[in-house]
Amino acid sequence: MSTITTRDGSEIFYKDWGRGQPIVFSHGWPLNADSWESQMFFLAAHGYRVIAHDRRGHGRSSQPWDGNEMNTYADDLAELIETMDLKDVVLLGFSTGGGEVARYVGRHGTRRVAKLGLISAVPPLMLKTEANPDGLPRDVFDGIRAAALTDRSQLYKDIASGPFYGYNRPGAQPSQGVIDAFWMQGMMAGHKSAYDCIEAFSETDFTEDLKKFDVPTLILHGDDDQIVPIGAAALSSATLIKDARLVVYPGAPHGLTDTHKAQLNTDLLAFIKS
Repeated sequence: MSTITTRDGSEIFYKDWGRGQPIVFSHGWPLNADSWESQMFFLAAHGYRVIAHDRRGHGRSSQPWDGNEMNTYADDLAELIETMDLKDVVLLGFSTGGGEVARYVGRHGTRRVAKLGLISAVPPLMLKTEANPDGLPRDVFDGIRAAALTDRSQLYKDIASGPFYGYNRPGAQPSQGVIDAFWMQGMMAGHKSAYDCIEAFSETDFTEDLKKFDVPTLILHGDDDQIVPIGAAALSSATLIKDARLVVYPGAPHGLTDTHKAQLNTDLLAFIKS
């Protein structure tokens, strides 16, 4: 397997396909690099080098007890990019991965980055606060934590078969294959790592990170996202990132990389080429 070893000794697994300008993908919770496979296959076939890592604690990477928070995630991403000496990178983050990308920019800048993409991403802040009234109440995330401790396997099945892909909406046509893939990736994540990541994606405030974005940025979100509601996420991020391009998919759920992959692939390619 292809891995790098971080400064604290953790091994980070990554996939590296194709040739050309590098596109680096950061995945959502509790998933891994496999969740990007449709976009990676498509973009590699169109002449790009595509790279996706399993975040620490997820997939085939190490499962350290510590470091399951956004600063370390971002530093791991920086080590990957620097170790591989990637330049002119298109850096794309989905959901929690959007937070990782934002914190990467906040901590490491855009010296190696040509363009940025936030897809169904958690920034600027998921948690409801006085300053962020459109966020989700803390008890939502407390409920996820409780369910993870009680039966995390069932939690992942419930999320995948319901709100993540919009399969709980009238007229939806659930794919058992997609549900199974989500569950499988979730169960590959370390229990402690995935548990800690709930706090990381829900309580980290990325407002100041977004203000440091200084390269072309695509923000793409579904307006029926039940996991990361668009109001406190994409619509807010678009006001913080200078000259960001906001694209809203009407009626689309959180899991765009699967449910709207043809449209998403086309839009990503157009953005990268623009």
